[in-house]
Parts: sequence; C-alpha cells; structure tokens
Amino acid sequence: MSLRPRWVAAAAVLTLITASVSVPAQAAPGAAPSVSVELGAGESALVRFRLPDEAALRRLVAGGADLAARPRTQDGVVLVDIVVDDRQLAALTGQGAVPVQVVQRQTDVRRLATTRAVQADTLHFQQAYWWTTAGRTFLQAQVFTTASDDPDVEITVTWRTADGATGSFPLVRFEDAGEYQYHYTLPQPVPGKPVQVTATSSLGGTARAVTPAAWPGATPPPAPSGYQKDFVDAYMTPTDVRARIRRLARQYPALVDVINLPNKTQGYRRTAVAYLGDPNAVAVVVESVQFGDQGMNGVQVRTVDPGAANRPLSATYRDRVLTIRLATDAGGKVISTTDDVAAFVTARYPQRFRAFVEEGSAGAPMPVTGPVRLDDGLEGTEVPRGPWTVQALRIGKVRDGSKPGVLAYSQEHAREWATPLVTLEFAERLLANYATDAATRELVDAVDVFVIPTVNPDGANYSFNDFNFQRKNLVNHCTGASRDPRNRDSWGVDVNRNYTVGSYFDGYVGASANCLSGTYAGTAELSEAESRNVVALAAAHPNIGLAMNVHSYGGYFMWPPGAYKADGRVTLPRPSIDEQKFFLDSARRIVGAIATERGTVTWPSYTGPVADVLYSAAGNSADQLYYELGIDAWDFEVGNDRWNEATQQWEGVGFQPPFDEAHAEAQEYAGGLVELLRVARDKAASEQ
Repeated sequence: MSLRPRWVAAAAVLTLITASVSVPAQAAPGAAPSVSVELGAGESALVRFRLPDEAALRRLVAGGADLAARPRTQDGVVLVDIVVDDRQLAALTGQGAVPVQVVQRQTDVRRLATTRAVQADTLHFQQAYWWTTAGRTFLQAQVFTTASDDPDVEITVTWRTADGATGSFPLVRFEDAGEYQYHYTLPQPVPGKPVQVTATSSLGGTARAVTPAAWPGATPPPAPSGYQKDFVDAYMTPTDVRARIRRLARQYPALVDVINLPNKTQGYRRTAVAYLGDPNAVAVVVESVQFGDQGMNGVQVRTVDPGAANRPLSATYRDRVLTIRLATDAGGKVISTTDDVAAFVTARYPQRFRAFVEEGSAGAPMPVTGPVRLDDGLEGTEVPRGPWTVQALRIGKVRDGSKPGVLAYSQEHAREWATPLVTLEFAERLLANYATDAATRELVDAVDVFVIPTVNPDGANYSFNDFNFQRKNLVNHCTGASRDPRNRDSWGVDVNRNYTVGSYFDGYVGASANCLSGTYAGTAELSEAESRNVVALAAAHPNIGLAMNVHSYGGYFMWPPGAYKADGRVTLPRPSIDEQKFFLDSARRIVGAIATERGTVTWPSYTGPVADVLYSAAGNSADQLYYELGIDAWDFEVGNDRWNEATQQWEGVGFQPPFDEAHAEAQEYAGGLVELLRVARDKAASEQ
C-alpha cells in the first residue's frame, strides 16, 4: 500500500566557523530586496535567504542546515528560511546567500516567554451552528484554547437571540489519545435562532463574537406527488434479505442484476462441544473438529473407570460414542488428570476431536463422567447451516461500467438490525419510482448503483437467534481455553477491522489481537470472506467512485481518515483541501436530505473524519476504499439520539430499537442515499 508522501525538511546545525558580522544590504534585479541583518556574538535569528542557485540549496541540506520551512523556487530564484547565529550568517553571505527578511529573532522569543505568565489564553470557535428539530431550536459549539496544556481551563459559551434573550452553558474538555482536541458540549436548546455567541475562559481569555451558521444549510428537491416509499414493515433476517433480493430481480429484470460475491462465508455453524465434568469445579472441554451440522451434533462422550489395576489411558469411538477409559495405578485407583485426558483425546483423534482443560482445572484428577452430548449450541433451527453466498443488487438502466458507480453496503456488524432496512428501502425506491417519477428515472439512468444489504449474514443470523449483541462474524480463531463455551458470545472477527489500510497489523489504534475482543482484527488483513467480498466487488467495478457504509447507532456522518497511530495521534494522510471540501459539502446535502423525513439532524460535531468525530477504527472498510481504490467513502451511523423534552436530555436509541424507530431510520436514511446518487451525478457532470 502506498500513501500520499509528505515532504520532510532536513534539520540540523550548520557548523561554520566565522566571526560576528553586520551584513550590508544588496540588490538583485527582479528579486526581493535584501535587508541588513545584524547579530551579536552568539545571537540567533530565523532569516529568509535568497540563494544563488539550486546547487547552493543542495549544499545546505547536505551540510545539515537548520531549515525551518520548505524551500521555494520560482523563476530560478530559491528562497529558504534558516535558523542561523552570527557566525553562520557570515558564512552564508560569504557563499552568496542574500538575506531578504528577518522572520524572527531570538530576543523576540525571550520577550514572549517572559510575558506568557501574565497573558490570557486565546479562544477560537471551531464550530458554532444552530438548527431546528420538531419545533425546537438547538445550538452547538466547539472552542479551542491556546492554553491546551492546562487541564483545568474552564470555558463558557454565552448566546443571544434576536429578541435579546441570553443564556450560557459550559463546555467540557475533550482529549483523544492523550492529545487535546477542543472544548465542546452536546447540542443545547435555546428559545430561538441565536444571532451571536461568545466564549470566555477561566484564565480570562475571550473569543471574538460570532454569528452561528444554520446547519446543514441544504435541502433536497421535494418528492413529487405519488412518490412511492415505505417498503419495509419488519426487521429482516439474512434469509428475509435474500428473498427480497430474489423478488426484486424477478420484478425489475430490466433494471436489476444480482451479483453473487465470490467468497462464501462460513455459514451459521459452529463446532460441537461438551464439558466432561463440572465446569464450575473440574472439567475438560471436548470439541469436534468438524462443524456440528456435519454429523457431530449429538455425539456422546464419557469417561469410565476400567475397574482394574494398572490400566493405561485408552479410548474407543464406536456408534457415535467416544469412551475414554481412565488410567489406574497398582491399587486400581484412577490416576488420569485433566491434562492427561485433554492431550490424549487430541492426539488420538486429531481428525475428529480436540480437547483442552477448562480454565482453573489444570492438573486436577479427571472425574468419571458420562455420557454428555456434543452440540453446536445454535438456536436458529430454521436457519440454513451451510456456507453462505453474499449477494449484491446492481441497479441501473445502463450497467456496463460506463456510468458513475455508487456502492451502499450495510450490516458489517451483525447487531445493527436497522441498517439492511436502510439499503433495501433505498433500492426499492429507485426501482418502484422509475416508471412514474422523472427525477428517479433520470438518476437511475445516470448512475450505476451497487447495494450489499447484509455483508455479515452469519453474524446477523446469530444476532437474531442466539445473542442479539453479536457484533462480529462467526469464525472462531481462538485457541486453547479461549474456546471454552463460556466465551461463545465473544467469538468471531470484527469485519470492519479486517481490512488492509491503517490496520492493527500496521500499528494503528482501534482494533485488537485478542480473539475475544469486540474489535478483534482477525489472524491477518482480509482473513475473512466478508471483508474480501466488499473489496472484490469494488475492485471488479472501477466505475465505483462513491461509497456509503451504513452502520448504527448514534447519528454520525463520517469520512477518512478513520485511524491513527497512538504515538502522537498520527492519522492516515488527510484528504486534500479540495477533497475535504467535497466531503463536507456533500455531507451537508445528505444530512439535509435525511432531515426532511422527520426533522432528524445529524450534529455538526458528529460530521467529519472518523478519527476526529468518533474514534480510531484500525482496518476499516471506508479507509480501504478511499486510500487503496480511490473511492470517496463515507460512513453513516443511523439512529440519532432523540431529544426528550420532559427530561431535557438527549437519549440513545440502540442497535435494535422498537421497530417504529427502526422504520423511521430506514425512511430518513434511504432519503440520504438517494441524495448520494445526486451527488455522484453532479460530480460526474462537473468533471466532464
């Protein structure tokens, strides 16, 4: 992987043995005028020099000159800023360098240092926005203080409305990876449109009064009369999603292709396990090598006392019963330990069973137990058990790669039940309105749309049937005691930490090597079928230029960079100024479209790069698509906090809210995805 290079200036001390000097002014035709520079013995200054040629610059760099900024060359003239003392100044001018500006003197810094203690800090508004939701006006602000090293600085924001009402609220300090970011607070209710806000600090600092801007400041075109929507009426399991995909392909053959993604997932399946003994006292865990549905569910295991002296540890497997005969001593007493039994079973039947000592049972006498049944523990009796083919919808009048492509994909995280509702509602709106709405028809004719409603079907099946908070897939890479059935709800890989860019394996923050962690990154980058499918689809269709990864919950709208390294909080390279503007301008449009459904407004503080507004997410898919494939990639987190007027508090909605809430999320965020198509169309038109 190659990332955008950064220019790094050489920095060292230029060792030149000269004497104190006063440099006279010189003139050069067509160049910046020179200045007279006088430095006392041992005095230093930051000086901008005009060099005679590029070779002089190369000599400075090779000699270790203390370059303070990137050199600039224009019309053959080289300008360079260098920290010099009196002797170095004389040497440079003797070699033909001409000083054109004294940027800063050593004495200037000393003066600043002596006055710092009595100076107030400086405050700067990073954000000040207002909006109205359900008839209620809110204000949110972020303020940066130059006294960033002082953890006790308190900042207060004061607001004023047009009718003269005033009020204030405190901000709280926010740090990330040990680095100060800003002071902020959650959106605050105000009685009307605020026309002015100011900020003051406990150190006496103030910020220039500003007028808050309206957020997001964009609205989509209104839907025409008769526009069809509301195509989801219940939560949908992966089986339901597959049926819906099949129905849409039959119903709209001229507009839909179904793409079977190349990497089949493990499927809703696990190995079969049982405890030999009491897991709360002494036990060995026996596990099948094959999955339970491959004939291992119901296999019985038992330990027996052979009832005779000097018998070795032995076993037989007959008629789906594994019988382990424990070893005895000369007096006929059982002498096998838990470690003996676990090692013996694994070595004796490596193709059929493996066993390990339950945590806390190491070295204990092996109890006589019998018989227990192996079982995979899965509760979804009607869920297909075999490997799963993940499917994508391709929607468009022209589906040959000649139109700008947009990818919407959801449910990388299994427990996020509302997200497939968003992408399927979006797909159905495009198809159902194509024949009756000219605007929809124009969009579908202009754009090539790809939709993966369920990236992680195995984990989703487990979330619906076994453990609703399941985040990961079902692949169990744990070894040894971590495979204890006690941990069954912690197994799996976080699909959205398994990509190659900014990954845990490259030292980025936000993923884990612990197989029981909720953010377990897997055994290697792209170790999982689910992540490989997303990459395969995007790579196979190079016309895809925009993508939206739909997650829940919290109401975020984000883009790269999504990860940083802990030491110094160094993020992946920032997008260019133009790219950042495109991301933000597009976000305003899409946030505005979301808000038209029921007034839900994604907060400005929750809009921005993932690493800044959420957390570092090492190895996430948006970074993969952006940095590796050149796709403008965003992330939704549907399910915005709701304002409770009675309690005057923002309240979360969760991963599986009551269906009425999930339904509303599907309606509003599907509208956001439609606006994403308009963004793609407009971008393509502007590039022609």
